[in-house]
Amino acid sequence: VQPPQKPLQAEEWNKLREDFQLPEIFEEVMLNNMIRCNSPIDVAKSLLTHLAKRNGDIAYNVLVKYLTLCVRQGQVSEILDVYDIMKVRFKILESGAYNLLIKGLSNSDQWRMALTLLEEVKKIMIPSRTCYESCIKAASRHQEMKLAFELYKEMLAKDVVPTLDVLQSFFNFSRGMKGAELQKELFGILLYLRENQIYPHETFMWSIKLWFESIPGGNWRGHLTNIKDSGKCPVCKHQLEDSNLTEEEYSNLSERIIKDVIHGTDTFRKTSPKEFEAFQTFMENRHPFDIVIDGLNVSHIKSGKMQCENLLDAVNSLAKDNARLLVLGRKHMLMNSSNWKREIMKEMQNKADFFFAENISEDDAFLLYATLRSGKHCKFVTRDFLRDHKACLSDSLTRHLFRKWQRGHQIAFSSAEGKIFPLFFSQQPAFRYDCVVQTSGDTWHIPYKDVFEEKYSYQVPRKWLCIQQK
Repeated sequence: VQPPQKPLQAEEWNKLREDFQLPEIFEEVMLNNMIRCNSPIDVAKSLLTHLAKRNGDIAYNVLVKYLTLCVRQGQVSEILDVYDIMKVRFKILESGAYNLLIKGLSNSDQWRMALTLLEEVKKIMIPSRTCYESCIKAASRHQEMKLAFELYKEMLAKDVVPTLDVLQSFFNFSRGMKGAELQKELFGILLYLRENQIYPHETFMWSIKLWFESIPGGNWRGHLTNIKDSGKCPVCKHQLEDSNLTEEEYSNLSERIIKDVIHGTDTFRKTSPKEFEAFQTFMENRHPFDIVIDGLNVSHIKSGKMQCENLLDAVNSLAKDNARLLVLGRKHMLMNSSNWKREIMKEMQNKADFFFAENISEDDAFLLYATLRSGKHCKFVTRDFLRDHKACLSDSLTRHLFRKWQRGHQIAFSSAEGKIFPLFFSQQPAFRYDCVVQTSGDTWHIPYKDVFEEKYSYQVPRKWLCIQQK
């Protein structure tokens, strides 16, 4: 159904409804099309008026659709009217309606009303990212940076992950503003990028550069550069942080991972203690290895190919230079099947050690244990990001060490152009320096990507922004 161009009378709406194949969903379909065509608000309003007269009230989902159209067009008085109707009619709204109301109001001169609504949401649920970010942007737009940062911190405390877009907006809206406190808060965002190994995209990087250069009396200058393999910045001659952990950092990290992750919560170890003991005994007899491979994970790299062939390709590409390989497998791989051919398994077992766990085991604990037990040189292969384990580590320093160790030791496979080849986290070729936001106080070095990627990525950027205070 094509939405009409102008408001209709009751009998005209009734006629359209009668001609529609499924009259009971006519209003919903019509409103969906109005949203799609961005119809004039008075046309949609005439449908709602007609509905209210016919039925005595308007259904919740119909109101939400009308609200969507109002928000898209910035019709503030209509948004407020819909809210008043909803407040009277429904005790509680679901998150979709709150998202719309807060988004619509935060973009208007009634933006403080969005903050009031946010407080209302907090009483019944954790507000969504959209709710928080709409309010943060509204506060920032009105130069209320203290309020914006309070909301940002509250959001992090509730484990609501901010988008790069809202992080970038802090730098955009703070341009040219004075204040040591504000500066400290923005440095905090850069440290958040460091802690979570997030690489800003190019437009975000420009926002950071322009903010630094706009600080009144700050004398900051930014330059784009590529870091030499030695880890020395060509612009400021500063030596970047080493990508290797010190012996002490490594042993602290090993202890913590074994304590917190492997012997810690059972959520990450769906395996029996007996099986894990058998694995520890196996390791005592066979270690150290050079590379530990998550067999099942790697076997899914290329669809349309037998799993055992994918794993064989990976083993072959890693078995060069007499590297000692350990493949963590599952017992079902030993049963001759369409995906696991006995002769291919035999061929692999000549090139690598295998440990076959029960079919329900959680591989990550085995993977981390085997790699750490083998020593600092050992790398591991999986396409997982091991996010859960980072969450298990309770303090930020250990989390930072875990990520740093991961950057230097994880190998991720890519199956581009039909070939399987490893992408080392930070070995492309092996970097001597750590590819993460870093500062020495009067310099900042920020690795950035050309394009925006919402997804977490293995690829380490080669481009850097060097900012120094003259």
